[in-house]
Amino acid sequence: MARTARVDDTAQQRLKKVHDTLTRAERQLAGAILENYPMSGLGSITRLAEKAEVSTPTVVRMVQKLGYTGFPEFQAALREELEAQISNPIDKRDGWSNTAPEEHLLNRFTDAVIGNIRQTLAHIDPADFDAVAALLADEAQSVFIAGGRITHALSEYLHLHLQVIRGRVQHIPTTSNAWPHALLDIEPGDVVVIYDIRRYENSTLKLAEMAAARGARTVLVTDQWQSPISRFATYSFSCRIEAPSAWDSTVAMMLLSETLIAAVQEAAWERTRDRMGALEEMFDETRVFRKFV
Repeated sequence: MARTARVDDTAQQRLKKVHDTLTRAERQLAGAILENYPMSGLGSITRLAEKAEVSTPTVVRMVQKLGYTGFPEFQAALREELEAQISNPIDKRDGWSNTAPEEHLLNRFTDAVIGNIRQTLAHIDPADFDAVAALLADEAQSVFIAGGRITHALSEYLHLHLQVIRGRVQHIPTTSNAWPHALLDIEPGDVVVIYDIRRYENSTLKLAEMAAARGARTVLVTDQWQSPISRFATYSFSCRIEAPSAWDSTVAMMLLSETLIAAVQEAAWERTRDRMGALEEMFDETRVFRKFV
């Protein structure tokens, strides 16, 4: 039996949840929708059916399987997702302030973040998480990490910690005139971790495309609407980011990042302990940290 879609799931997430229950024609239709999501579903029902080479009743049946009453409601959901993806900070702030409750912002923001964490964890497949942790722990391949205008801080944080845990970890600069140099070192089988949230950046999309062409395996950490990088990704983690602010919250993404760091550390603790010990000796020699003895 298919899992019931959550009310706050995106259409894309609903498609993935019911994928195993779809007929051959419905899977063909799902592929057509996901090909240029969400734009692919915003035309007429006839046009979508023709593109997927299925009948219009097939389209109706599948959107009902997703939990929508019909194609108009399905399209309305897609339009809301598209509007959310392209909204700028002013639009975001106006959107939540118009319906904001009167409680203090500290409580409202905390409630939103806790909700983001819960919904993020509900959509993470533990098997995918374990597979990514194993990839990041395996020194047989190099790891490259990149982020965008906002998410570069997360990419730097992950890079700093993985660099202590293992060797062959490289941070890719966010500027497009710098990251092509990093591509020179990417070999088939290497792992590229990319953070990308709405308003998805063209430079990180191009980086993912070129890394995939070189045979890299991409791990995408994105939002609930999913960056277009997802079509090049081996693994994708969708984190909730909405908050009562003009900016999005990356707390759920940080939680995922720190949990991955902990998992990679435990997967190779003997190696990690040796590297940490050597690093502490360097800190002592260079007097990086203040001593109280």
